[in-house]
Amino acid sequence: MPKNAERMAEGSTSQARVRDPFSPGAMVIVTLCNPRDKFWGMILALAPEGLSMSGAELASFEDLVLMVKDGESFSPAVVFFPMHRIERIELDLPDGNLPSLSQRFLAKTGIEPTALPGSPAARENGAEGSINLETRSAARPSEDGE
Repeated sequence: MPKNAERMAEGSTSQARVRDPFSPGAMVIVTLCNPRDKFWGMILALAPEGLSMSGAELASFEDLVLMVKDGESFSPAVVFFPMHRIERIELDLPDGNLPSLSQRFLAKTGIEPTALPGSPAARENGAEGSINLETRSAARPSEDGE
């Protein structure tokens, strides 16, 4: 292979790493097979062997939002899915006028999903276990506009 081709290949590889949307901390929706299921959460690690993430089953999303909104303690599941079970990974992004699940979670609870226990951001800030309700109330504006 010519030296220029090697440099171009190295450059495109490093650019791909810099722009990798599926890096740790990204909020995603994962579609699994055998059995079919969907999971919403944050990527902790993505490797050829599989995906480690922190979150909840998509079928439980509304229950999760209600639990957090009502002040009940919640610890997201930290799971590993082997690559042979992963059918699809998609970024949790808004679709036209429809908000993303992360935006819905924030709007209903006042908590950024990236601040959930088990997330890299929460570990850096020393958060472990369940959601800190003091952070929750401070993040959400009061209902009387103060």
